[in-house]
Amino acid sequence: MAARIGVGIAGSGFVARFHVQSWRGVRDADITAIYSRNRKSAGELASLCRELRVGEPAVYEDLAAMVRDPAVDAVWIATPNDLRVHTAEIIAEEVRSGRAKLTGVAFEKPLARNLREANAVVAAVKEAKLLHGYLENQVFAPALTRGAELLWSRAAPLSGPPYLARGAEEHGGPHRPWFWLAARQGGGVLSDMMCHTVEATRHLLSKPGEPSWLTPRTVSASIANLKWARPRYAASLRERTGGEVDYGTTPAEDYARSQIVYAARGGDLVVAEATTSWSFAGPGLRLSCELLGPEYSMSWNTLDTEVKLFLSRETRAVVGEELVEKQNTGVGLLPLVADEGHHYGYQEENRHMTAAFAQGRAPAETLDDGLLVTELLMTCYLSAELGETLRFPVSGIEDYVPDVQRGQWSPQALVDQAKLRSIKNQPGPQG
Repeated sequence: MAARIGVGIAGSGFVARFHVQSWRGVRDADITAIYSRNRKSAGELASLCRELRVGEPAVYEDLAAMVRDPAVDAVWIATPNDLRVHTAEIIAEEVRSGRAKLTGVAFEKPLARNLREANAVVAAVKEAKLLHGYLENQVFAPALTRGAELLWSRAAPLSGPPYLARGAEEHGGPHRPWFWLAARQGGGVLSDMMCHTVEATRHLLSKPGEPSWLTPRTVSASIANLKWARPRYAASLRERTGGEVDYGTTPAEDYARSQIVYAARGGDLVVAEATTSWSFAGPGLRLSCELLGPEYSMSWNTLDTEVKLFLSRETRAVVGEELVEKQNTGVGLLPLVADEGHHYGYQEENRHMTAAFAQGRAPAETLDDGLLVTELLMTCYLSAELGETLRFPVSGIEDYVPDVQRGQWSPQALVDQAKLRSIKNQPGPQG
């Protein structure tokens, strides 16, 4: 049996808390350290670790010092997107210099704000000769993985592989101001949430155990701001964020859709469709996926829960997130996601990553997968800007930075980028 490893978490925000909560199901590692520039939130996260008995972490305000801690064998990166390159370079330098002895690092999705930064992250990690993982939780969601496993093993051998995957991730908007700021986050909802759906649909369409099953061929996408640039909601967002976010002057997209065509091994073309939204009004976060093949299909919706609660107006319930992530109301018929860390895939993700690092092997999802996802996302942004379907890969995409990330996007582009066309009268059928 491989030895248990110690994991340090870089970051103490929303997703770091999800990791800690899911760690109750992890057997190959303890959380031994937490780094954050916010000592208060880091201390609270460390207290949660002790409460859940998943570790006795030391708290650091210096990332390099945490990496040098001999109790830390691997680092989970959950820092904001604009800090990813800096974080990777600090860790890599500590390892290359011999001051730190790490086995591996795992980066939260998306890998970086654009392809240039993602390449820099991957280069730093590989130069340090570290094992690396890409933390895309939906790839490990138990319902999705089990359903796909059954379809691929029972139905696909008889009627053929699946040919269409659809996915959606929708809620009413992010928790922290930096998620809304395109310059810091990398864009709007396409960058923030389509990273999930692009990889989840690619995974569903890929034959299990064969990561090179699909080759991207074309990408088309569109983006819009449907809600949060409207004066009423832009003012609400400014007030909620203390003036830090102003979608009246510098908006990002709150809705995005994409279609990626892949060539499967053997030459058949398959399609992955994705939609994401920060303008969804419902009980809370809704994740959904479908997988369709010649004689079979599968569907998943996280709001179709085993348990639903009804709370009348007389309960005067306070809106929190006790029932579901991004909970939007405290009254009515409400879905209860009993264990979000398990249901959304964080627990299986962390089991898999820690077991792989403890055994000295590469996990199923590596930074190479994160790099491909980033390239697909950048191609989506470029397609939306041009209003065109693009062949993949696009030459020069390595240096591309989306208009929305540069603060130069307008919601009116949804119409302005459409091409004017006319069709001449065609002769009728002969005979």
